[in-house]
Amino acid sequence: MASAQLIITYIGGPTALLEFGGVRLLTDPTFDPPGGEYRTGPVTLRKLTGPGLSPQDLGSIDYVLLSHDHDFDNLDHGGRALVPLAQRVITTSEGAQRLGGNSLGLKDWESVEVAAPDGRALRIIATPARHGPKGISRGAVNGFVFFFTDSPEHAIYISGDTVWYSGVAEVARRFPVEVVILHLGAALVPSVGNFHLTMTAAEAVETAQHFADAVIVPVHFEDWEHFSEGREQIVRAFENAHFDNRLKWLERGRPVLIDLPVISGKSYPR
Repeated sequence: MASAQLIITYIGGPTALLEFGGVRLLTDPTFDPPGGEYRTGPVTLRKLTGPGLSPQDLGSIDYVLLSHDHDFDNLDHGGRALVPLAQRVITTSEGAQRLGGNSLGLKDWESVEVAAPDGRALRIIATPARHGPKGISRGAVNGFVFFFTDSPEHAIYISGDTVWYSGVAEVARRFPVEVVILHLGAALVPSVGNFHLTMTAAEAVETAQHFADAVIVPVHFEDWEHFSEGREQIVRAFENAHFDNRLKWLERGRPVLIDLPVISGKSYPR
């Protein structure tokens, strides 16, 4: 049976270093120390906990997968200083226009292929995300699916900041995802409205039901004041659904290896 490996090093918030087939990908870079306040119009975000690693601890980064650039809890000052050092920053079309430089914008379902050290091609696909309830625009957000073109059965999905909705279900329908890195926390910002902007624990269970064979890796549920649900609520929801064996918890600053067995009976059109 074919197999592959993903190494995830959790840094904090939405930020993780993903090492996959020799390619080093960094998600939503946030490296500021705790205690900062970030104001955007009527919204003030407060950072409670600093990163588990500094940018200097990481070494070189090949690609940044940036779900969106316009919220400080997904790209803070320290993260913004780091992104020019990557080969390329892959983000939303709007974000790429604002960032310029080495950024590449993708719309939903658009993709780019990048070379791994062994010459294989890693395909990165932008996936839909909705950062709040229907009809409320919080700006464009991408999720991402990536896999090597010669082994598409080993697909990894990063949700980005999104609630559960049909766009996420469509990702599950299209791709044989083996690991879901899920932005949770039920973010609640009263100045925006009395509704959550990222997935609740209950929505995470719904997601797990659709990605029926995938390992679920929770991120972005801590470190910032505006999260209304944390690890306790996630654990309880998954235990109640008898899905607790599907969760993979990460320890800040420590690499975790995930073996990726082939999912039988699923395929992805080449």
